[in-house]
Amino acid sequence: MWMRQAELIHCRWAMMGVAGIILPAFLTKLGVLDVPVWFEAGKIANDSSSVPFSALLMVEFLAMGFVETKRWYDIKKPGSQGDGSIFGITDDFKGKSVGYPGGTFFDPFGFSKGSEESYRTMQVKEIANGRLAMVAMVGFWAQYAATGKGPIDNLFDHIADPGHVTFATNGVSLPFLG
Repeated sequence: MWMRQAELIHCRWAMMGVAGIILPAFLTKLGVLDVPVWFEAGKIANDSSSVPFSALLMVEFLAMGFVETKRWYDIKKPGSQGDGSIFGITDDFKGKSVGYPGGTFFDPFGFSKGSEESYRTMQVKEIANGRLAMVAMVGFWAQYAATGKGPIDNLFDHIADPGHVTFATNGVSLPFLG
């Protein structure tokens, strides 16, 4: 049960991470946003923040510790997320199964309210897309290590010159060709 929940939570973080890399980079490329690329964003945010990094880290440890403890309790005793222990809120956190909180906050579109078959299909799709997102994150890291650029910049470079800007021509992916 623990490994299944660990995979589920890592899938969710990876899907958010991929969206957080792709969308801002694409919107910046189109001129809608002006934000740094993902591999520089943390340093720029830290350097320009008036809040010390140690304070931010402590708040994150406390907040994530609280959430992870609640998740662990839900694994040990399914349904405990909706027992009123979070500021007295009950029904807004009740889900159908472990790892899938529901209610107003976590299922605002009511995806879990359909048939059981539809619910299971959505669970499978979430895991499949999450696994793909985890592989994409590894690809983003490798891509940055090879080219020093993000995925959108590399995509636009490849579209501009598809015959010469590929994984085989970056000098790192296939070093014996360089």
